[in-house]
Amino acid sequence: MRRALIALSLATAPVALLAACSADTEQASVDGEYDMAASRASIADIEMAPDTAYLTDEERQVVNLLIEASGYMDEIYLRQRGGDLPTVREEIAASGDAEMLDMFDRNFGTWDAVADNHPFYGEAEWPEGAGFYPADLTREEFDAYLEANPDQRDDLMSPYTVVKRDGDGFIAVPYSEEYAEFLQPAAELLREAAEITTNPSLKRFLTLRADSFLSDDYYESEMAWMDLADTPIEIAIGPYEVYTDRLYGTKTAFESFVTLKNPEESAALDRYVGYLRDMEGNLPIAEEHHNFARGFESPIAVADQIHGGGDNVPGVQTIAFNLPNDERVREAKGAKKVILANVLGAKFDMILDPIADVVLAPDQAALVSRRYMQMFTLFHELSHSLGPGTITIDGRETTVNEELREQYSALEESKADVMGIYNILYLMERGEIPAEEKSEALQTYFAGLFRSVRFGIEEAHGKGAAAQYGFLLEYGAFAWDEDADHFVVDEARLEAGITELLRTELMLQATGDYEGTIAFFERYAHLDEHAEAAIAGMDGIPVDIRPLYPDEV
Repeated sequence: MRRALIALSLATAPVALLAACSADTEQASVDGEYDMAASRASIADIEMAPDTAYLTDEERQVVNLLIEASGYMDEIYLRQRGGDLPTVREEIAASGDAEMLDMFDRNFGTWDAVADNHPFYGEAEWPEGAGFYPADLTREEFDAYLEANPDQRDDLMSPYTVVKRDGDGFIAVPYSEEYAEFLQPAAELLREAAEITTNPSLKRFLTLRADSFLSDDYYESEMAWMDLADTPIEIAIGPYEVYTDRLYGTKTAFESFVTLKNPEESAALDRYVGYLRDMEGNLPIAEEHHNFARGFESPIAVADQIHGGGDNVPGVQTIAFNLPNDERVREAKGAKKVILANVLGAKFDMILDPIADVVLAPDQAALVSRRYMQMFTLFHELSHSLGPGTITIDGRETTVNEELREQYSALEESKADVMGIYNILYLMERGEIPAEEKSEALQTYFAGLFRSVRFGIEEAHGKGAAAQYGFLLEYGAFAWDEDADHFVVDEARLEAGITELLRTELMLQATGDYEGTIAFFERYAHLDEHAEAAIAGMDGIPVDIRPLYPDEV
């Protein structure tokens, strides 16, 4: 849908290409083509100044070491993203142009899931496998090799290896070896922080995570991360998400979130964790597909982000995360949900609230609220811990992720959206959330679809949101008012459509239906002329924000 007008690629003239772009330039689309002027308004810089006055000297030292370690996550992700980005940065650094180097560091991967649309990349094709696989590798070639060499499958498909050609075959290089020059100093910083902190749970996690960087075994450190307690420091650092691997959706990208927890707000939301088992039992699928094997501890943290690194920096800015992704940890302990309150608040004020005024009738737009943006975000993350995870296909135990491959991320994000609002409605029925706020919840959910699709429908969240739009449109959950140029939501049809959509997506996961998932997105993940018209009316609204965090506290 979007095509850059800049024809240069990084491979031919990287520094010249960067020079053609301003520091606040991002992608924008006008009649299907890249518009440099319009792009300047699409990403809003936000100076983040979270309160750190309450930190002790010890905690401040630890946080600053974690911020320093996050810089190594940047270096690793730069290489995982692939292409010539590391070379580009080296050339800029060698030129001595500090302003351009800062521009690069702030923009190097923004919109990386649709990288061929980004002005830094021009029209160059970006490998689906990013830097995890040989750039010329196809699924057909690799599938055939895996079938012929089953003894290598586990290593080659590991979330913690890089695949390289070796003569006529392939080898798997462990992350600890491929990125040793960055993981070793990062591990040293974590150990230094572990020596300083007197909090036993934080000390244990940082020590084990440092070991993981050098061993590629993350299980024990993930378990320790789930047990963090009695500290305001909430740190996630390591290889987590698979969005960057668009070839198989298997390889994990390094990132970090350095955050400070708000204990009062966290406690206020933590009560909903007690309903996870009931929410699992209420899912609209046959009983044999319900998943009660996962742990239901699922601690919740409401926190302010004070720094990020790696995969957390470019692209769509995260307002919450749900980790770890290891199904073994999820079955033992559940998963932790961290809501980034300062990022979420900025996105509501600058993006979602204005979008509602464009998309909805005035009376419905007035119902869109920050409270339900946060509630929906929480229940989206809770929903990642519900539904099929480990499944059995033809007598073979596997996981949804393994079966759905590169389709998994978009379907899982869509499922979490739909299940999130479904579970809010369920708790309203039970009287745990005020039922009189149902319209507020539904309208906030609907407006939020447009916030996500503006990221591009090739990005996992955007593709998932587009599929929701297409399915619910077909179901009659909303209609376009030609005279008023906005949507009108039929809340009863929307509520019913949410149930049917959730059932459809859960069954694709429960059966590991790869071809069915492809067909689902082909049918529904499209925007009609009315959605395009609404989005065209959002030119003055940022697509996303670029938080600017302090380098130390």
